[in-house]
Amino acid sequence: MKKLFTLSFILINLVVFSQEKKTYNIGILIDANTNETKPLVSKLKEEIIGVVGEDAFVKFSTDQPLPNNFNAKKAEENYNTLLLNETDIILSLGTINGIVLSKKNNFPKPTISFSTLLKEEANIDTNKLTSGIPNYTYLYDSGSFKNDLAILKETTDFNKVGVIFNNKYSNLIPVNNLISKICGNLNTEYSIINYNNVEEIPNLLSNEDAIYLPNSFFLNDDEVKFLAQEFINRSLPSLTNSGRRDVENGIMISTKSEDDFDQFIRRIALTVEDYINNKKLEDLPVTVNFSSKSIVNFNTAKEVKTPLKLSLIEKSEFTGSFTNSKHDEKYNIINFINKTLENNLELKKEEKNINLAKQNVKSASSNYMPNLTANANALYVDPSLAENSQGFYTEFSTTGNITLQQTLFSNKANASIGVQKKQLKAAVETFNSNQLNTVYNASANYFNTLILKSNAEIRLKNLDLTKKNLQLAEQNYKAGQSGKSDMLRFKSEMAQNTQFLVEAFNALKQGYYNLNQLANNPVDLEIDIEDTKLDEGIFEKYNYSEIKDILDTPSLRTHFINFLVEEAKTNAPELKALNYNIEAIERNIKLNGAGRILPTLGLQGQYNTTFTRSGAGSEFNFFTPLDNYNVGLNLSIPIINNNSNNINRQTAVIQKDQQSFNKENL
Repeated sequence: MKKLFTLSFILINLVVFSQEKKTYNIGILIDANTNETKPLVSKLKEEIIGVVGEDAFVKFSTDQPLPNNFNAKKAEENYNTLLLNETDIILSLGTINGIVLSKKNNFPKPTISFSTLLKEEANIDTNKLTSGIPNYTYLYDSGSFKNDLAILKETTDFNKVGVIFNNKYSNLIPVNNLISKICGNLNTEYSIINYNNVEEIPNLLSNEDAIYLPNSFFLNDDEVKFLAQEFINRSLPSLTNSGRRDVENGIMISTKSEDDFDQFIRRIALTVEDYINNKKLEDLPVTVNFSSKSIVNFNTAKEVKTPLKLSLIEKSEFTGSFTNSKHDEKYNIINFINKTLENNLELKKEEKNINLAKQNVKSASSNYMPNLTANANALYVDPSLAENSQGFYTEFSTTGNITLQQTLFSNKANASIGVQKKQLKAAVETFNSNQLNTVYNASANYFNTLILKSNAEIRLKNLDLTKKNLQLAEQNYKAGQSGKSDMLRFKSEMAQNTQFLVEAFNALKQGYYNLNQLANNPVDLEIDIEDTKLDEGIFEKYNYSEIKDILDTPSLRTHFINFLVEEAKTNAPELKALNYNIEAIERNIKLNGAGRILPTLGLQGQYNTTFTRSGAGSEFNFFTPLDNYNVGLNLSIPIINNNSNNINRQTAVIQKDQQSFNKENL
């Protein structure tokens, strides 16, 4: 009996409680019902139901929000519709609805207004903490045209900004007066660009060097992408206040983060809960203090060539990657190596060394080329001497001769030719060595830059994560759920991660500089590199996976290393160059040793002629023939040459020892 009484009591209380729970019909006004707004409205409904919880039953008086399609008259009609139906609470979202409601002083039904209206647009008295109007409260953004344009100015230092408004919007707000005053304080020029269709905007641009797009929330993804690409094509940095979506679609900066929209949805739901719990709307706070965190598209900033200030790193989120989409050159590993081999200055210098060595071979070989010379003489002799010389001299005479010299055999010339040929081969191998070193350096720097790019992206993600953790820690601290130590720890981590990110930025830039230097590009040429995998593309046939397995197996690793060492001894161009240099030195040792006693054999011939004979003594022309020739064979053997042969031989022996040490060391 007692149990039955208890059960009855509980059931009666449940019935009474359920009868006391009131049902609230909520009507929603919106500027446009688009694919962009539908998820936002759905999330708002879920948040309201979740926040109100057991306090009341919540229903929505219409399946879909009532859109005005940016028409103030339609917005007024929609508002009146909700006044006349069963709606208990009116939620007003959007700029046009906000403008219409801001002009009213009387609200028959509880009305909560939120729009993307900035302070200047809504003509809000920022000193008022509440609306003070019965049955009405509004939530306004703590941002402003002034703040947005100041951020754009600080980031880009523009001279003239184009501010883009939809005609339906600018007809309701004195935007020209607002922008004129702000740009006057910034000492910059401006142009107001009003449009009906997005496609009109590119034709309306003139000499602006920055773009401000303050009401792009209702543009769809394709429209935002279209505008963003047009701005990029014109190298125009752009700023919006409509959140991450616009930035991911190509706009350079947004002054609203994703957290801001979550915050305003939660704030509306809490305002609804306050009203249901019998708090007066006119007494509720109206300011929503969003975070001052911006979102920056890293790739767009690169494409419009806007250097990002380091101060942005700490107070901004970044989207995009470190892929340089606005590049002058883009390389994969193969074409970068080929470009380096083609243009590297060190290799060009080594090629000239080969050409010089070829010239030295030609010079040494020219010792066996004939030497032909021609001479002409004019002679005047004392007349008395010519008279008494019996025709041996004449007073005036002109003569000439042609001399031919030809080396038939010379051990020194042979040694010089042999030495120069060996040095030519050594120069070729040195070039091969430098070429392989260039390939190695190009590959190493390429992969190192890929690592630096990945490291910068990781550092950026770490910083973003730390920012979110710090935000949660600050919220928990304000709510009394955690101590100050967590907040301070994340602040310290954010400072460290910011430093690491700056260092990663600089290292990546240095990596690109190194690649440009190797490829003989201008050091500031904008380049990008593709990712490379050693098991794909051209590397696939080398089967690097097997090499990895060998290196990972201790029993095979030693044998593999020994194999590589033997292959290096056989094929290394550095060793070949040293061997050729040693052979050249050995040839010099033989020349200055026993080879020095070998004779030098040469052939010489000369033809002489007398062109003219005149004056005293010319009558005796029988004594000396006018034309004559001679042929001779010369044979010479060096015996003592100031001891230079011994000195040269000793020097060559020292040089050989030196090269042998180099070879052993290598």
